[in-house]
Amino acid sequence: MKRYGLIGFPLGHSFSRGYFQEKFARLGLTESHKYDLFEIEYLKDFPALWERYPDLVGVNVTVPHKENIRRFLDRLDSSAHKVEAVNVVKKEGNKLVGYNSDFFGFKQSMVNYFQGNITCEKALILGGGGASKAVEATFLDLGIKYMVVSRDKHKGDLVYQDLKDDPSYVSKVDMIVNTTPLGMHPNLESKPDIPYDVIRAEQYLYDLVYNPEETAFMKEGRSRGARTKNGLEMLYVQADRAWEIWNS
Repeated sequence: MKRYGLIGFPLGHSFSRGYFQEKFARLGLTESHKYDLFEIEYLKDFPALWERYPDLVGVNVTVPHKENIRRFLDRLDSSAHKVEAVNVVKKEGNKLVGYNSDFFGFKQSMVNYFQGNITCEKALILGGGGASKAVEATFLDLGIKYMVVSRDKHKGDLVYQDLKDDPSYVSKVDMIVNTTPLGMHPNLESKPDIPYDVIRAEQYLYDLVYNPEETAFMKEGRSRGARTKNGLEMLYVQADRAWEIWNS
């Protein structure tokens, strides 16, 4: 048996197990491959996971562990160094190696969003955690200028109060990306605390959250004519990339 899984906390929102179960069925691997959810609140419990499941080949990593998990790994792939976060771990011999497939997922999703002609020049990234790192790396790669908005002034360029004090931070960018878990099921009414009343119809609002299909953040944008997109396509791309990593 080859075992895979997802670690994070909480995991009630995850699509990963269903996605990989369908993939295993499609590839005729149901009897030989298994995908589990491993709710790990504290990363000190991460090493014991590999002792408990000697058939574990690799795991996906989600919030809140994408950054801190690096210190539990033996080596980081160039993709993880680039993004400074890990969302895929592969067991290679007796070593645990960290990769990042979020960058590939978000970049391909951006290309599709703009139908190959990316006209975005300036953006705001809401949230300064591990998920935001992939967005930052993509924007750097695409030449898009950006500022990071965080609750912690040490993790970003701005704090949310700055946007309230000067709403032009919101109105003058082409794109706003929510990388926080705000709005994720079951907290459907929560959303980033930004001045939505200055959003324009020409702007793009991208939410990495995919459950629900339309978040409160996206609804605020759509009601003002902005074009919106959730993170489901990104997840499909990064999941396929994870499968490639595990089988390379």
